[in-house]
Amino acid sequence: MTTPEAEPTASEPSADGSSEPRPEDRLERAVRAAENALIEYEIAVDTFRIEVENFSRLHHQKLGPMYTRLDELDAEIAEAKAARTGDPEDRRAADEARARVMPMPGVEELFHGWMDGDGLFPEAAAMLTDQPVRPPERVRPSEEARRRYRELARKAHPDLAQEDDERKRREEFLTRVNAAYARGDEAQLRELAEEWAAGPAPAERGPSRSEELYARLEWLARRKELLTVVARELEESAIGSMLKIAPDDPDRLLDEVAEQLLAQVAERETELARWRD
Repeated sequence: MTTPEAEPTASEPSADGSSEPRPEDRLERAVRAAENALIEYEIAVDTFRIEVENFSRLHHQKLGPMYTRLDELDAEIAEAKAARTGDPEDRRAADEARARVMPMPGVEELFHGWMDGDGLFPEAAAMLTDQPVRPPERVRPSEEARRRYRELARKAHPDLAQEDDERKRREEFLTRVNAAYARGDEAQLRELAEEWAAGPAPAERGPSRSEELYARLEWLARRKELLTVVARELEESAIGSMLKIAPDDPDRLLDEVAEQLLAQVAERETELARWRD
C-alpha cells in the first residue's frame, strides 16, 4: 500500500540568511506519519474483525446444531436420572439443564410496558381492573410565567435575525424557553431572561496551528489505544482464539471440532439409553 508523501512546507530564514524548517514542520510530519500508521493499524484490525465474524458464522452454521443437540441430551439425561432417583437435587439439576436448552424470557420481555420486577405499572393495573387511568397532571403556567414567556418570545424571535448563525442561536434559545414555559418553571424563565440580556458569549480565540497539531496527535494516540483494546478483545474471544490456532486453514479446525462434538453426542446418547433402560 502506498502512503501519501509529505507536502513541502515553508521555511523561515535564519539569522545568517539560510532557510530552516519551522517548528510546525516537524509536527506536521509527525502527524502525517501517525495518521498513516493508524490507517494501517485500523485496516489490520478491521481485517481480523471480518475474519472473526465470517468464521463465527461458519462455526455457528456447522457446529451450532451439534452444540444444541448436546444441550438437549444433557437435559434428557438429567431428567431421566431425576425420574429414576426422585432426588430433589437431581430434579433441580434437571430443571437447570432444561432451562439452558429453552431459556425463559424475563418478566420485562413478556410484559414490556405493562410490568417490571416490582409488579404491574399503575396504568396497566387500572386498565385490567376497569378503573379509570389517572390523567397526567396539567401544568398551568402562572401569569408571571406567561408574561416572561411572551417577552422572551418577542425579543428572541428567529425572524429578527439577519444571519443564519444568529437565527440558529435564537431557535435553540426559544426551544429552551418553550420547554420552561411548558413546565411552568418561573425560575428557569427568569434565568433565561438574564441569559438573553447578557447577550451571546464572545467568540473564543481559535487554537494556533501548533495547538491543532498537538491536539491531532493526542486524538490519534487515543484512537490507537481504543483500537488496541478492540484487537485484544477479538484475539481473546473464543472464535478469535480458534482462528489463531489455525490461521491458514480454519476449515480444518472446524472439521476437527465437529468430529469431537460428534463423539460427545454419541457418548451422551449411550448414557441416555443407559438411564432409560
